[in-house]
Amino acid sequence: MFLEERRSRILDYLDKYDRASVEYLASLFTVTRETIRSDLNALAKQQLIQRCHGGAVIIRRSLQSKLITETGKDFEVLLKKLQHQTRHKNQRKKGLPMSNHAMKGKVCILGSFNVDIVAKVDRFPKGGESLLAKGSTLGPGGKGANQAMAASRAGAKVHFVSKVGKDQFSHFAYEHLSTSEIHSFRLYQSETEPTGNAIIYVSQQNGENMIAIYSGANQTITDEEIADITPELEDADVLLLQMENNFPATLSAMRLARALETQIILNPAPYSDDVLSCLNYVDIITPNETEASLLSGIEVSDLDSAKAAASKIHALGAARVIITMGSRGALLFDGQQYQHIPAFPAVSVDTTGAGDAFNGAFAAAFADGQSVAQAAAYANAFASLAVEREGASNMPTHSQVMTRLAQR
Repeated sequence: MFLEERRSRILDYLDKYDRASVEYLASLFTVTRETIRSDLNALAKQQLIQRCHGGAVIIRRSLQSKLITETGKDFEVLLKKLQHQTRHKNQRKKGLPMSNHAMKGKVCILGSFNVDIVAKVDRFPKGGESLLAKGSTLGPGGKGANQAMAASRAGAKVHFVSKVGKDQFSHFAYEHLSTSEIHSFRLYQSETEPTGNAIIYVSQQNGENMIAIYSGANQTITDEEIADITPELEDADVLLLQMENNFPATLSAMRLARALETQIILNPAPYSDDVLSCLNYVDIITPNETEASLLSGIEVSDLDSAKAAASKIHALGAARVIITMGSRGALLFDGQQYQHIPAFPAVSVDTTGAGDAFNGAFAAAFADGQSVAQAAAYANAFASLAVEREGASNMPTHSQVMTRLAQR
């Protein structure tokens, strides 16, 4: 076996199992321990692994303040190269029954990271009014980060890509993601914009929320940075996106995923008319009632109007449509038939991350091989548990969701 081939296989092993000893790797590859030590030292110099006593662990986390322009990759040239390659991903078996076993799907999420400043209030303030809050917290948020957390808690192998500033909140983001269950992540850093943030009011009357977002660094992702995630996208079953990043970067990620034959799920939130120009790339779109109304021009207020809106959105280019309707569940349309997925009863404490919980859990289940309907049912159960917890990133576990599904 050639040296580079062996080192590549060592990386593959560590990627799968996180860590390995020198003695085990020497036995696995039938070489001396000195050879393995040399291999590990070389990989450590490339910052791919971290040496530890008697072995090594994989490095899955990256905080990049330098753009990757030295790679010389022009984005359009990269796309043309990929489109000329003949490659067919292994087709996962769809429609498998759900089980308590951990999911095996791989989800890549390009999205926002925000710092959430949350104030609990008895009711929402009127114009010009000051209210005393019942409490306040500062924590991680952003649709991308929340959905990455949800997909990870649901059991998927998640690679999260985002961009932060060069401020104290960037270190907060890194530490949060480093200690989370997210499998791997890459944080780019903006030279000019701060880390995104959100001001959130949560009503203690009904758990509803009002949110004002400053996107900051989330709006500065470049084509070069998108091109740099090609290996993670190629390895993923699903790419999950939202609309809190700059749209050119979101569109570039879709085009790259399409070239790599990776399924694309778009959560069109917060809504922008830019969505209309990318629907032909979308395999599954997941608007809520408000977003579906804006997309279709049809006011969604019940199942009948949701069906009309879903049909219009499909006609605009989206292959499959899932309209999430809160306590009314979710409506699916695949261009031929409609299917209603009922909601699960829940005692709402904080609905801030309900949509993110649904989308992350849906992506995890779909990447694992579930049908769209099965994945939506799983996501409904997941979201019903999420709204019973405080905090947009406070997500339930896969086993808790399976228990709720079994109760139905």
